[in-house]
Amino acid sequence: MVTRRRMIGAALATGGGVLLMRTTLRPAAPAAAAAEGHDHGSPDPAAADPGPDAGPALAPKFTTAMPVPPVLAPVSTDGGADTYAITMLRASARILPGHRTDVLTYNGSFPGPVIRARSGRPVRVRQTNLLDDPVSVHLHGARVPADSDGGPMNLIAAGRTRTYTYPNDQAHASLWFHDHAHHLESEHVYRGLAGTYLITDATEAALPLPAGQYDLPIALRDARFDQDANLVYRMDDPFNRTTILANGRPWPKVDVAARKYRLRLLNSSNLRFFSLRLADGGPLTQIGSDGGLLERPHVTDTVDLSPGERADVVVDFSRYPVGTSVALTNSMPPGPAEHVGQVLRFDVTRPAHDPSSVPARLRTLPPVAAAVRERTVVLEYQESPGAAPLGLIDGKVYDPARVDAQVAFGTSEIWTVVNANKDVPHNFHLHLVQFRVLARNGAAPSPAESGLKDTVRLLPGEGVRLQAVFDAYRGRYPYHCHLLDHSAMGMMAQMEIT
Repeated sequence: MVTRRRMIGAALATGGGVLLMRTTLRPAAPAAAAAEGHDHGSPDPAAADPGPDAGPALAPKFTTAMPVPPVLAPVSTDGGADTYAITMLRASARILPGHRTDVLTYNGSFPGPVIRARSGRPVRVRQTNLLDDPVSVHLHGARVPADSDGGPMNLIAAGRTRTYTYPNDQAHASLWFHDHAHHLESEHVYRGLAGTYLITDATEAALPLPAGQYDLPIALRDARFDQDANLVYRMDDPFNRTTILANGRPWPKVDVAARKYRLRLLNSSNLRFFSLRLADGGPLTQIGSDGGLLERPHVTDTVDLSPGERADVVVDFSRYPVGTSVALTNSMPPGPAEHVGQVLRFDVTRPAHDPSSVPARLRTLPPVAAAVRERTVVLEYQESPGAAPLGLIDGKVYDPARVDAQVAFGTSEIWTVVNANKDVPHNFHLHLVQFRVLARNGAAPSPAESGLKDTVRLLPGEGVRLQAVFDAYRGRYPYHCHLLDHSAMGMMAQMEIT
């Protein structure tokens, strides 16, 4: 019998990339358990499996137009800050053609809306929770005070409101916000609690990059549906999530003009890694990563994104005659290639004037400061017969009462992050700071990882050396695997900056 472990070994041996081996299905933790910081209980043996993903049968590829998420308007611009009001509530979304699906949303939007911010101008977001569960809203990649970070135990109870303050004292960046309530984050994000937050500044605005309607945020993820088009959530379920969504639509088509576009790609999946390329192998000019623009553009044919990572790329569709179609594809398993291998299709429908360009120099990053300390952080998934799997950092499950790393405010540190598993991928997200990748497996980072990062992938057995400066705020902040099922299992730790 071919086991999933052997499937993983074969995929890795042939360069097939990322596969996840677990089969344990676990329900979401009750709200009380999340509030107390307890781990999940044992698997629910009574949970009926609805069968294979029905999404591919219910959604013909490249027939639905990809929507652009709505840009949220502030309710106030008084006092030198922009204030937004967001309500978290259940809603019904048209995801699969001819069907409605119950989802969790910010302001009824699936995926969530876009907030456009400016560096140096604060934003306040008044979040009201009309869901049954507690939530915590994390602005992923942002420099924010600890009480506005959206930590895993800093919860908004059902029916309550909290205002988050974002100083935006950082450079331009393509960020996103999502739920972070411990044990519940995995299901909440899967069911829709994710949105986009774009910061701009004078450096970015001065560049002649594609803008306006030619600057497209695209959130990518996978999903699983039953025959009635309901989202099916099972903990640790990558093999069965074979419907690929872009901005909340399955395998959509995108009408584009024959000119350059800026595509802000976000991997908002719980578990899936993407390796993206144009079907004809055409060039993708990567101009940015998690923390904003690279110093120089990087021309490639493939962009790799683990969950939570972002990449800004420019595609010049003028190289195609009007009437041409070209698909964006994915070469990363698991799942049938005819489904997970397709992402969306660009249809070149019209000519257009194009004054935009990609300069040879995009920005100048500050030199890496001298580090005062080095640490090693080990990520590990662990399973035992008859027991729920555990996510561990340095051999420990997350404990909100424990401080795992004491960091001196204003200093720079080098962290070597290691994936101890030989058949399970992870990645690593550090709250509060953007970091620089110094080395991957002992070698210099690729151009794609040469900019500012807040999330970095770790394939089985890999190690990454990174450096961060902790000069923004004091307080306690988490660091964790951003495969959200892993963090829900406990693969999370806590640093205290003093």
